[in-house]
Amino acid sequence: MCGIVGISAETNVAAEIYDSLLMLQHRGQDAAGMVVCDSQDKLNSRKSMGYVRDVFQQRHMNKLIGSYGVGHVRYPTAGGTGKEFAQPMYVNSPYGISMVHNGNLTNSKELGVQLFHAEMRHLNTDSDSEVLLNIFAHELGKQREIYPSAEHIFKAVSKTHRRCDGAYAVLALITGHGILAFRDNNGIRPLSIGIRKGETRDEYIIASEDALFESQGFKKLRDVEPGEAVYIDKKGNLFSQQCADEPQKRPCIFEYVYFSRPDSNIDEISVYKARMRMGSKLAELIKKKNPDHDIDVVIPIPDSSTTAALQLAVDLNVPYREGFVKNRYIGRTFIMPYQEERRKSVRRKLNILDLEFEGKNVLLVDDSIVRGTTSKKIIEMAKEAGAKKVYFASAAPAIKYQNLYGIDMPATSELIASNRTEEEVSKEIGADWLVYQTLEDLIDTCQFGNPNIKEFETSIFTGKYITPLGENYLEDLEVSRQDEVKAQREKAKA
Repeated sequence: MCGIVGISAETNVAAEIYDSLLMLQHRGQDAAGMVVCDSQDKLNSRKSMGYVRDVFQQRHMNKLIGSYGVGHVRYPTAGGTGKEFAQPMYVNSPYGISMVHNGNLTNSKELGVQLFHAEMRHLNTDSDSEVLLNIFAHELGKQREIYPSAEHIFKAVSKTHRRCDGAYAVLALITGHGILAFRDNNGIRPLSIGIRKGETRDEYIIASEDALFESQGFKKLRDVEPGEAVYIDKKGNLFSQQCADEPQKRPCIFEYVYFSRPDSNIDEISVYKARMRMGSKLAELIKKKNPDHDIDVVIPIPDSSTTAALQLAVDLNVPYREGFVKNRYIGRTFIMPYQEERRKSVRRKLNILDLEFEGKNVLLVDDSIVRGTTSKKIIEMAKEAGAKKVYFASAAPAIKYQNLYGIDMPATSELIASNRTEEEVSKEIGADWLVYQTLEDLIDTCQFGNPNIKEFETSIFTGKYITPLGENYLEDLEVSRQDEVKAQREKAKA
């Protein structure tokens, strides 16, 4: 999962891209970067490993001059970690294209072979983003136009759609021409457009989440539709066209559970309200399963479960308390690349308020349970603080399968629920009892916000993938995502 943003304005945009990336930092902590294009059609760029605030110092910002540009925060999925994987990625032909990408291609290996043998393009990394960039560049180059129109660019996007499988929300800066945005034909990863009035023309922002629009003075125009391409030329003219053959909106449901900011609206669904409804559904389930429950207090595991926990407490008529103090300077443990880092970070990240636990039957609420590492450690902390009993509620159903579309879920064998029942997971993490949200209820909580969406991408719960998969893709991914294999890979690089 990554965060992307592009801005086209009358004046320099680097400061606004920087502020936007800060607001998208929760989507990626591995690397950050941006590129802007100036009035002389010269690119000015900066990217490196680390958080946004560390990558961009004042000396870098002073050199980032340009009225349109794109930015990226990276969360490592396909490929590895290292500066060479930081985005934007660049190819000089045709025109000079810089691309940022959120998602994951499921046929990148096959495409990489095609690029080398049939199209004579060299790939410098095993990043699917570099594959996607070269596929689009090749298709745009085939248009044979010195000054490409929106029509030529949209033809290249259409050809790219036909070749690429998986999830992708993309921004591309075409040097001297403008900014292009497009989204896969299922709309798995989010992308929204905002607009504001400049002195002589409209100015635009396109980003993974719309929560950052207002702070930059933009108003949301709409979401980019599945399969759609939007092109903003350097004069500020906006063009759009549907470029996919059979588009269907099927957004990733985990955006609403965990990844997105609560103040975002993804495909017209308020993330905050969806999480409130998740809390209500959990309360209904607890009343049904444990009508005589003895819960004394509901406590969220901050932050993405806070909204659901508060509504759950209201519906159960049980006191809501904040029993954990979060260190805001520790990153999100879910998106840390290795198990040992995650394990060490739990206690560094959360301090416990003993008085909220001592002598009480506590219901802890989290957004989901993945490996179970964090859940087990937090339950241990609660019992050490004097809790009589510790119950656990997950706002998401049991996660049993790998994610292929931009979330670096562990190997299936490392998922705690992959081969365990609800009761076995409860015992494994040390809970007195455990309740998972049902998939039907989770879908209802999101679909209520936009009834026009008939289907969500839910493969981590069902194992049913909505895009074609290459031969042995799942088997290869199962091996490559094991923490031991990742560690060996990084050790070899060092």
